[in-house]
Amino acid sequence: MKLDRLLGILTTLLQNDRVTAPFLAEKFEVNRRTIGRDIEALNRAGIPIATHQGAGGGISIAEGFKLDKSVLTTDELTAIIAAIKGLGSVTEPTQMERTLDKLGANTQSVISLHEPVVIDLASHYKGSLTRDIEQIKRAVREARLIEFDYFYDKGESRRCIEPYFVIFQWSSWYVFGFCEARDDWRLFKLTRLRNLTLSDALFTPREIPPEKRDFDARFDDETPLTAVFHPREKYRLVESYGHESFTETPNGLLLEIGFTSREFIISWLLGFGANVKVLEPQDIAKEIQHTAEKILSNYI
Repeated sequence: MKLDRLLGILTTLLQNDRVTAPFLAEKFEVNRRTIGRDIEALNRAGIPIATHQGAGGGISIAEGFKLDKSVLTTDELTAIIAAIKGLGSVTEPTQMERTLDKLGANTQSVISLHEPVVIDLASHYKGSLTRDIEQIKRAVREARLIEFDYFYDKGESRRCIEPYFVIFQWSSWYVFGFCEARDDWRLFKLTRLRNLTLSDALFTPREIPPEKRDFDARFDDETPLTAVFHPREKYRLVESYGHESFTETPNGLLLEIGFTSREFIISWLLGFGANVKVLEPQDIAKEIQHTAEKILSNYI
């Protein structure tokens, strides 16, 4: 993982006045040419890395910019380690262990790797997610098209996309890429993918428009929902939308929120059974009523 290696190289440089390219190549199990490209990447990121030729030469953070490792506080380093361990729940364990070992080397005085934070980003689909994520990352690195069967509200279709990112957001994993069928940028939820394959066909990476990089904008809460819940459901409303999301009334807990996904909100409301009544919008209320009638007919 290039990002892990860059972070490891930066950590090493922060902890040492000067190191050699062969030392970094051996430490991170890559060749010297790769280390050279990584140093260039760090420079482009705004971290001035200096290289020194001849006897006693090596690689260091430029004089005047050298940071004391205390700049990264214990809490900040803990957050980095915890986040990487979280990725480990959907990454091959041996690879993640090597990364943590490199990050943690010679840092005993700064941080313990046994931090009291546990993050597990895996799910029921951990096995398939791990395989798919590794395949997608390889496709991104090699600029190869990927194909997969995708399940959505209108059925199932075979998709071919140019992959650019694997994203964990909104409690789910997604692949972001350019979809040939839609001739546009799309997010695909990994748990809805099946039969993912790497194509032999390569693609020339496109420049991603800034508005397409704003992933949060894809899930803006635009449609208002008003519903009344039984008081015993307070803990679930707090869990889902927070303490300030509802008002206690004589008729129950009045929830007024915005939602994006019609499919999700209907599924969520049905999970409350008879303990919720939708007031607005009416089309949601009628669909829930229709679904309840169909459920009842299954038991008559």
